[in-house]
Amino acid sequence: MSILVTGSTGRIGAQVVAQLAASGASVRALTRTPQKAGFPAGVTAVRGDLLDADAMRLALAGVNTLFLLVSNAPDELTQAINTLGLAREAGVKGIVYLSVTRSAEYTDVSHFTAKYAVERMIEQMELPATVLRPSYFFQNDATLKDPLTKAGLYVSPVGDKGVSMVDVRDIADAAVVELLRRDRSPAALPRATYELSGPDALTGASLANLWSDALGRDVRYAGGDLDAFERAVKTQAPAWLAYDLRAMMRRYQVDGAVATPADIERLTTLLGRPPRSYRDFARETALGWQA
Repeated sequence: MSILVTGSTGRIGAQVVAQLAASGASVRALTRTPQKAGFPAGVTAVRGDLLDADAMRLALAGVNTLFLLVSNAPDELTQAINTLGLAREAGVKGIVYLSVTRSAEYTDVSHFTAKYAVERMIEQMELPATVLRPSYFFQNDATLKDPLTKAGLYVSPVGDKGVSMVDVRDIADAAVVELLRRDRSPAALPRATYELSGPDALTGASLANLWSDALGRDVRYAGGDLDAFERAVKTQAPAWLAYDLRAMMRRYQVDGAVATPADIERLTTLLGRPPRSYRDFARETALGWQA
């Protein structure tokens, strides 16, 4: 039996690979460049690309459990749907799929709608899968060092409705729990879905206050200017992605994305501990910047 991890070199996938290897699981890590991948001892690097059906057939041969993480891309839906179809043909017994919170509701955000279509396939094909729906990542804000430390501004236009952001370490931990549960089960397990969120409903103003405390300086919320946000993202990313993220921020501003107490309770049970707080993340990040 073995577990195939896609997205194995990213910030979530790399943690999943390391934890699975430490648990003693047999791990295959999919990568386009095996010669450059520095995986832990015992992990088998497998050359492949989610758009290459022939390579994926080879990668999935003999695999018991699949972690499917598909990054935000114009062809994200094709990558995910094809990989799930190939996994079904290969007889994969368990799947953990990384979706997104509010996947069914945010229909005007392209990567949310793509992930919901994948969830529909999982349901309709009765695939033995756990769907993880993470909220906005804490670690996305680690890119805001300059505006926070130099201008005293929190610039992500999340609005004032509240977003229950989540630590990527909690996402990885949840994925590992479910991968091992499915991999170690003698038979395929029923489908399950988890919302992955932090314990607090964070707004632009509350996030600015948390960074003020963490940095020991005044930080204020820059506001909800989506035009300025899209222009800023386009300096670092393609225009389609800048618009996609703008659409997501607009929905945060209009609807929010606040976890329910039941969501937090289920995640706490899954992890065996409460999810991490943004306050602790901000303090850890600020200390790292100062070092």
